[in-house]
Amino acid sequence: MKIAIGASSFSDSSPKPLALLEDKGLTVIPNPYGRRLTEDEIIAHLQDADGLLAGLEPLTERVFQQAPKLKAIARIGIGMDNVDQGAAKRHGIKVSNTPDGPTDAVAEMTLTALLALNHHIVASSKDVHDGVWKKRMGVSIRGQKVFVIGMGRIGKKVAYLLGSLGAEILAYDKFNEEVSNCTLETGLKTADAVTLHVSGNDEVLGAKELDWMKQGAVLLNSARGKVVNEDALYERLQDGRIGGFWGDALWQEPYTGKIRECKNALLTPHICTYTADCRESMETDAVRNLLRDLGVE
Repeated sequence: MKIAIGASSFSDSSPKPLALLEDKGLTVIPNPYGRRLTEDEIIAHLQDADGLLAGLEPLTERVFQQAPKLKAIARIGIGMDNVDQGAAKRHGIKVSNTPDGPTDAVAEMTLTALLALNHHIVASSKDVHDGVWKKRMGVSIRGQKVFVIGMGRIGKKVAYLLGSLGAEILAYDKFNEEVSNCTLETGLKTADAVTLHVSGNDEVLGAKELDWMKQGAVLLNSARGKVVNEDALYERLQDGRIGGFWGDALWQEPYTGKIRECKNALLTPHICTYTADCRESMETDAVRNLLRDLGVE
C-alpha cells in the first residue's frame, strides 16, 4: 500500500508518525512541494495512493473522481471544511480527523494573544527597538468579561484557563444550550474580549454582530478566517470601535489582505497547532486512524 502525505510539515517535529507507517511496510509518498497543494497537484499526488494523511488541500468530488485507489483520508487536525465528506462517502472513502490533539496548543495560543493585546507587548517591544521609551497602560485579565463563542474542547479549555486568571466567562454555543449562559447578542454587547472557537466557514460575526461589540473590545479568532466578515472588521479596527484583533487562520493563506494595514491587529500564520507536542500527537493519531481504516493495524 502507498500513503500520500498532504500536510506540508508531516513528521518535522517527530519521527514517530513516519516510523509507524514504515513499520507496517507501507510506501510513503511525501508532499513534493513543502506547502499546501492545489486541486490539480493533489490529484497528481494521489494517483497511486491507497491512503492520504491530509493537511488543508482541497479534497473535492473532482479529486475523488481521479483518485481511483484512494480508500481512506486521515485529516491531521480538527477542521474538515476542505473535505467534501458527501463526495468521499459516495466514492467509498473513509474519512477521519484528530479532534483531541490541538486542544492545549490552541487554547494556550489564544491566552497568549489576549495577554499580548491587553499588555501591548508587540507595540512596546517595537518601541524599544525603535529607541522609544514609552510606557503603555495595559489591562489585566482579572475582572474582564470574556465571551467564548463555541464551547467544544478548545472553547472549554480557553474558558478554564481564563477563568483561572480571574476572568468572568460568558459562553455561547449555537448547538449546545446547556453550556451557554447568554445569547450571542448579549455576550457581544457585554464582553471586554470575544474569542471564537466555532467549526466550519459560515460567517458568525458580520457587520451587525461586530457593531454589537462593546466599544474598544478585543476580538480573538483561532477558528477559520471566514467566520468574521473581513471588510466589516477592517472598518471597525481602523476607527477603533474594535480595540484589537488576533487572527491565526486567516481569510486566505498566505494572507495578503487589508487587515495587515491595521496596527491594532495581531496576525499569525496559522501556527496555533505548531508545537512539537501538538504536531506529534495529531500526526500519530492521524496515522493510527488511517491504519485502522485501511485495515492494517
